[in-house]
Amino acid sequence: MNDPDERRVRRRDDVTDVELVGGTEKRELFLVEHDPAWATGYAGHAARIRKAVGKVAVDIQHIGSTAVPGLAAKPIIDILVTVPDVTVEEDYLEPLIAAGYVLRVREPGHRLVRTVEQDVHIHIFEIDDPAAREYLLFRDHLRADESDRQLYESTKRELLTRDWSHMNAYADAKTDVIESIKARARGGTR
Repeated sequence: MNDPDERRVRRRDDVTDVELVGGTEKRELFLVEHDPAWATGYAGHAARIRKAVGKVAVDIQHIGSTAVPGLAAKPIIDILVTVPDVTVEEDYLEPLIAAGYVLRVREPGHRLVRTVEQDVHIHIFEIDDPAAREYLLFRDHLRADESDRQLYESTKRELLTRDWSHMNAYADAKTDVIESIKARARGGTR
């Protein structure tokens, strides 16, 4: 019973395909130096999310590069929201849309809404989803490990010298370095 899905009783079946609302997007990708205002921006959105969904949001966390002081980042605040059952969209998705966010991604185990300005991405997972833990592991390790923080930033800077057909391709290109950093965070070797 190590698989969380084995003990979870969902109200309905989850989606089985990836729905990318609006299709792939080519966006200008660039990094800026860390901005302490990102923490304030996160706090404002966390309050907005909490007001919209109440206790359905079990936890709300600032994740991604904007959550790591000293790390250059794309100026997009990423937020992790955990809910008891991702399939019960009426409990969180409808209130978030009513609060001004727009649906971008619906995929198995994960929903993503964002601001119209596309400067805040809200990732919604179930409370025991391993992906949610991985986001926090990565963030916490980068906050504590200057060497890996520098490695991640230099990787992002190098990747941004290339032309990407869409933002997801750039994100996918970071996978190897992210996985190696997470392995070290779990106690692996350097």
